[in-house]
Amino acid sequence: MYRDASNKTVLHVRWDRWQLSEAKEGSSRRDFLKIAGGFAAGAVVAGAAVAATQPVAGPAVTQTVTETLTKTVPVAPSVGDISAFRSALERDGFVVGQGEAAVFPLIEAYEAGLIKACWGNDPTKPYLVCLVPPSPGEQVPSYKFKVGEFLGLKGVTILFRMRPDEALVFVGRTPPECKYYSYSGYLMERVYGNESRVIFADITDALNHLTINTEGTPDGAEGNPFDSNTVIVSTADKGIDERVRAAATSAGYSSSIMNTYMIPSPMLKMGLENDSDTFNFFIRPSIFKDQQAGDAYIKNPPAVILRLTPKEPVNLNPSSVAELRVRGTGKTEHDLTPALNDLRKAILAKYGDLEPTELEISDALPEGIEGIQRGINVAGPTRDAIYLWTGGQLQFHPPTPSLITGKAETPPKTFTLSDDPNEFVIVYGVNHEISGKATFSSFTVYGADIWNGVGGVTSDQYPTAEKYLPGNPNAKRLYAYKIARRCDGEDCYRVPGPGLKAHGIELDQPIFIIFRVYCEPATKAGPVKSEILWDRAIKFSPRK
Repeated sequence: MYRDASNKTVLHVRWDRWQLSEAKEGSSRRDFLKIAGGFAAGAVVAGAAVAATQPVAGPAVTQTVTETLTKTVPVAPSVGDISAFRSALERDGFVVGQGEAAVFPLIEAYEAGLIKACWGNDPTKPYLVCLVPPSPGEQVPSYKFKVGEFLGLKGVTILFRMRPDEALVFVGRTPPECKYYSYSGYLMERVYGNESRVIFADITDALNHLTINTEGTPDGAEGNPFDSNTVIVSTADKGIDERVRAAATSAGYSSSIMNTYMIPSPMLKMGLENDSDTFNFFIRPSIFKDQQAGDAYIKNPPAVILRLTPKEPVNLNPSSVAELRVRGTGKTEHDLTPALNDLRKAILAKYGDLEPTELEISDALPEGIEGIQRGINVAGPTRDAIYLWTGGQLQFHPPTPSLITGKAETPPKTFTLSDDPNEFVIVYGVNHEISGKATFSSFTVYGADIWNGVGGVTSDQYPTAEKYLPGNPNAKRLYAYKIARRCDGEDCYRVPGPGLKAHGIELDQPIFIIFRVYCEPATKAGPVKSEILWDRAIKFSPRK
């Protein structure tokens, strides 16, 4: 059982909203997201997820959470009142601390010297992270607040422990219309014996736009889950969940918009001790229909994050581990194999005067639960996706804490791109969105030295392969895209650099590509790797 510390010192914190810097190359979606960055589920940065919070020196500080942070949130009165909700929680014996959801611009953080690598940022989606105050009476080293301070947020941390009787509550609106969004919890680091290791693993299925209860999808009914009021309770305890829901109902929130993201405590080390697990929660919006509305949401999310801690001991009633959504339908893309092979031949024929090198495609990441069991960093995956890449097979041995260095694990296979117009890569394959095996997919280009994602293309922007396969009825289900330093027309992603620091890739810097395939509509989870045709890549160079 847990009690608050006695003789608490109350810390009153106020902040100004941090504003995203504007993109250097324009206001298009791709350029904006290039700056915003995000937590990728795609790069194995051994420990970089906590490198930003490793101390050089600094005393521990104690903070308590009788919080006075205030924020105006545009939540319709018809679905509840946030002030009444807080009051109801306090009457029920909770200490209510207020946190914040904010986008963490990883490339800017790297260039400012805050982190040692870019964490495999996915520039096609600006993930929001939750920053929360400490638990009442918890001693937290001052260095852990540096990320929040970098974002202009004081008294909150991006890496936090949770007691088994605590809860985090998201109250507000979901992202505006987009291809996909989700809310997911991550085990960021764990102590094995005397060694702290970064794990960066999702702990259960995400709540996504196909599964969440909102004002537009009450009780999970079909409807519109975008720009809609919702409440998400993240806790490991069934009794705490019931109390939070009761307080929300008393404040006017309908039970039909409430969600429980049950933290699977049997597989975790809950608590505030030095060997307890460290967590964060991410919000992933992807491919906004109205980019202006999406940018506004990212810059100032219309939501609050509450950290709830009981003042008195409770009889714990931990939840069992929830059943996972089953991947796969049995339906595959393999009927398209002949057309894909024809596309390969057509690409090789078109550039027949150049030297081709077919890049090996392999599985990029284990699932989060595997990472937890093996004690390895799996770099923030979600079960809503699968990940392929050109980087070869990472060994993960020995597991590296990287709490001091924060360096990225070197991929075994990389390539470089000069500014020679006859040196480029063609990525090609099945458009998994068109085949029905994904809500969307993408490819992303990374500098291998610091795992900086400098740009990418999503499947809504993929051209068909009809120019390579005229008259082939399956060409519309395939795509081909060029990656080069110089682009001489459409359907080409220009790799930025040199001289752009982490926003670009130097001419001699090694490169790899990650492919992501998100959320099969039929299962509401990532597809099975064996049911899709894997994306492919060929590098072309001048013949010697």
